Amino acid sequence: MNIFYASKAGLMQSLNLQYNPRIDQLRWLAATIVFLFHFQLEYRGLGGPALLTPWAGLITEGHTGVGLFFTLSGFLFMQIALHQKTIVYRDFLRNRVLRIFPLFLTIFLVATSIGRDTFQPQDLFYLFATNLGHAPTSGTPVTGAAWTISLEFLFYMVFPFLARFAMERGPRYLLGVLALMAFFKLSAYTVNANSTLMYFCTFVGRFDQFLIGMLAAMLYQHEQLRVRLHAHAPWLLLATAGLVICEMAALHRYAPFGATPKSAFWIFWSMAESAGWAAFMLAWVSFQARLPALFDRILCHGGKISFSFYLLHMGVLHLLSQSMGLARPTGNGWVDASIMIAASYALSWALATLSYNTIEEPFLRMRRRYGAYKLDSTKQC
Repeated sequence: MNIFYASKAGLMQSLNLQYNPRIDQLRWLAATIVFLFHFQLEYRGLGGPALLTPWAGLITEGHTGVGLFFTLSGFLFMQIALHQKTIVYRDFLRNRVLRIFPLFLTIFLVATSIGRDTFQPQDLFYLFATNLGHAPTSGTPVTGAAWTISLEFLFYMVFPFLARFAMERGPRYLLGVLALMAFFKLSAYTVNANSTLMYFCTFVGRFDQFLIGMLAAMLYQHEQLRVRLHAHAPWLLLATAGLVICEMAALHRYAPFGATPKSAFWIFWSMAESAGWAAFMLAWVSFQARLPALFDRILCHGGKISFSFYLLHMGVLHLLSQSMGLARPTGNGWVDASIMIAASYALSWALATLSYNTIEEPFLRMRRRYGAYKLDSTKQC
């Protein structure tokens, strides 16, 4: 058995695990939640009404879509590791670079072009740490979403080792790492004056979400549990969706992001957030009812382009807000907001499709298998 285990979370069909449309649908959901979060920020900035009810927390705290992305990555990686058993680490990293780097580098170069007047040569190092300090990508809303990518790649670097140890020692190994992360979270709170932002965008605040996703995959691996999940998926889906909504309502009520630089609520928030999404994720991948064919294809396409959609939608929203302002075609606030959402979402979707076809997809075709098994690659969605 090879020393390394790994996985892939590519948005194009995987070469290392049979395609599952439910995963693409979850990617679409995560990207859409983040879009709605940024839309309401731009809308409020233009003078539009705020969503004040905690039950709108899935939108007002829609950064939770990032938590879903991170948890989903850990889940899919671990699924592939459990399936493949033997992975070539070099080929795994090669695929990860081909998956992420072309579009990420494009966004980084756009950011350094925008900030050319204040650019310093050492800013190039931020290519590996866009979530820390004063990264060029964080200087403008057009490229601001890129902060997650450096953090994601850090996980790619260490995941093969974590997967090996977890497969050798079982879930208790990941639980041990989570316990250590809890200690780091608690101790870091005592010495960081802006701990909310620390928990939001750093290793200390997000690494546990990858781990929880990995744990969810290991749970799903057990046949008896998987059978029960499939049998009870409809009501579990409703229950876990309710759980996520209640979590977001609690965050909106007690510790909304940006309201205070330091809040004890955030110490273990990422663990609770990720646990809620992991439960929803297990229910959704276990849900076997077929969606209407057209709706299914749309959601799957949304998942396929979600990387481009995530990185580009803020630019679309900002451009529209600067050029058009607060549109009032009907005079009814809710109707006008719905029209603006639909128009900006459609433009973001079209731009993301163009980006996927011209930047992402050609490089994705250069990937190769890094596991021992040859899988059926029939496209399901």
